[in-house]
Amino acid sequence: MTNPDNQPNSVTAIDIALEPDETMVAHAHAVNARLRSAYPEGFALDAAHHPHVTMLQRFVSAADLDRVYAAADAVFAGENPATWNLRAVEHYYIPAAPIGLAGIVIEPTAELLRLQHSLIEAIAPYTVTTGTGAAFASAQEGRDIQQSLIEYVANFVGDSSGNRFNPHVTTGVGTIAHLDEMVAEPFDVFTFSPAGAAIYQLGAFGTAQKQLAVLTVSR
Repeated sequence: MTNPDNQPNSVTAIDIALEPDETMVAHAHAVNARLRSAYPEGFALDAAHHPHVTMLQRFVSAADLDRVYAAADAVFAGENPATWNLRAVEHYYIPAAPIGLAGIVIEPTAELLRLQHSLIEAIAPYTVTTGTGAAFASAQEGRDIQQSLIEYVANFVGDSSGNRFNPHVTTGVGTIAHLDEMVAEPFDVFTFSPAGAAIYQLGAFGTAQKQLAVLTVSR
């Protein structure tokens, strides 16, 4: 658990995430392969693009990262997500014409909402209002970080928590036409469970790019 940026006043864009079991991972990789076959410019799910279920995205002070890890770990110590049965219910995407960012939607549960609320409260003392591309993991010095992503992270609690929470696993990037076709197809609902949890530094398109800390998940 180390500070990814040695600058004392720096900011880090983090994602506190549940890591899904092999059932969800296999489905996510299958969708990703389909997307990339139609849009090769999209990203692959790999070591730098981990399938995950975002619980909370925030800008935090890099100097407080160890405190963030400890606070999140304490929250997970009071939960037992490995025993949860979650339902994947449909495909969806966020449009950014001419492409969109696709995902598999997970049905919200009381347990997910409770976990998210607890994480928001635990991390609140270490959050900052916003950041720049420098807060993200990037091989291009932040040039590959979308302005819409910066705004998404800054506004996550207001726009994507509580009754606005849309738990999902991001599966890749595709053209709008292809994504519309995929969303219109029947979806075979399946269940899966969380297999772990971690904190990542976010990368382009909100991917879980750089693992910062592994969180304790009771089994």
